[in-house]
Amino acid sequence: MTRRRQIILLTATIACAGLVLGAARGRDAPKVATGFVADILCSETFISGLDPQRTFAETTDAMPGTGLITWAMDYRVDRVRKDVTVTLFGLGRSHAVYREGLGCTLDHGAPLADVTLPPDDKQPALLPEIAGSGIVPPQSPELVAALDRAFTEPAQPPYRRTRAVVVMKSGRVIAERYADGIGPETPLLGFSMTKSMISALVGVLVRQGKLKLDGPAPVAAWKNPDDPRHAITVDQLLRHTAGLALGSSLEASLGSAFEPVNRMKFMEADMAAYAGTIPLETAPGAAWNYHDGNILILSHLIRDATDGTPEGALRFARRELFAPLGMRHVTLQLDGSGTIEGSSEMLASARDWARFGQLYLDDGVAGGKRILPEGWVNYTVSPTPNAWVGIGAGFWTNQGDSFGAKFRVQHGWPRDAFFAKGTIGQYAIVIPSERLVIVRMGRSPNAPPQADGVFDLVRDVVAATREKGKLAGAN
Repeated sequence: MTRRRQIILLTATIACAGLVLGAARGRDAPKVATGFVADILCSETFISGLDPQRTFAETTDAMPGTGLITWAMDYRVDRVRKDVTVTLFGLGRSHAVYREGLGCTLDHGAPLADVTLPPDDKQPALLPEIAGSGIVPPQSPELVAALDRAFTEPAQPPYRRTRAVVVMKSGRVIAERYADGIGPETPLLGFSMTKSMISALVGVLVRQGKLKLDGPAPVAAWKNPDDPRHAITVDQLLRHTAGLALGSSLEASLGSAFEPVNRMKFMEADMAAYAGTIPLETAPGAAWNYHDGNILILSHLIRDATDGTPEGALRFARRELFAPLGMRHVTLQLDGSGTIEGSSEMLASARDWARFGQLYLDDGVAGGKRILPEGWVNYTVSPTPNAWVGIGAGFWTNQGDSFGAKFRVQHGWPRDAFFAKGTIGQYAIVIPSERLVIVRMGRSPNAPPQADGVFDLVRDVVAATREKGKLAGAN
């Protein structure tokens, strides 16, 4: 196919989609697509230390439909300036900038908020150490087989592309494995697992009396009692029942580029401010609709409830959560206004994600100190009505009678399991009845549900650890 015909095909594809979904949203799509790619390439090149060609190929392959446009994308990684530029035949151009300690931020032309990384005050960890410095080999033949299966690619696509698996039993790593170029200290992008971290930070503020779950959320744009959004609560934002008309964030595909929530994420410097302008689609609390705008508003509330500055929010997250848990390889990325991009932009090592899961396994307590309010874990995993995927107030859950919960239980997950989940294959799974935390990171399509191999992994690990009973701790 000639370059001219390729351009015509691309233009026709976008134009047709624009006719279906609205001309304005059709024009946004190239910018959304390039912004998504620029952000991930920047993060995984300059924070994770991964090869950008590998990141580009594995990420786009995991997203249905992107083959229609990836051939038309060009990206440039400047290792001296530490930035990434992605273009789509002139129809969209995005630029992501790396700043030491702050990660990557999309640059939309206006100056980025000036943020100074708070100094590390070297707080001692409260959570007991989960493993030694070396990679912990599987502690039984059954666990060897479980990890072998998790990392073995099927003969035909979709491919799993597992990057990391960490298995913890009763607070100690009993098995872990990593793909080439990745290790126990490699920060990995959690995508929407970040939402669970934001829920935890909200929980800390609730414990401190600085936020309330019920009553109007303290969003400045909604302070007028005559504004129907004034009634939105923090609980509804956590559960995605606030009713804002931002579309859905459930899919990772070419089609999702047309959702207004992705205009917010890839074209707006102040994401929470944009979300705050959106009208209601449904009355607060009346319907479930999962989208990133809810969590971005909560991210700004966290900033407001600390000292109103980016530095204050970052310091709060480190002091109240990361340091007590011994999470040493974490980067919380920001939007252009300096607010934590809490919907999908946290990177942490697989072991750090496991430490986070252990906090929830231990009912919000680390080293004898209560981090989360009493009862917060039960609240977090209590099912949200009408959420068909099975989700609570920050974690996905197998409680309740949702389609998702029933489906997972039918495929071998324990009924009491709950988990943080990020698109295209990220999981931190907590199973209280088995004293297990299982972390799996990768680049797998969201569909079919078996594509990432996590159903097999959970079944295999539960069976292996039940058979062995009391496994010895890691070296």
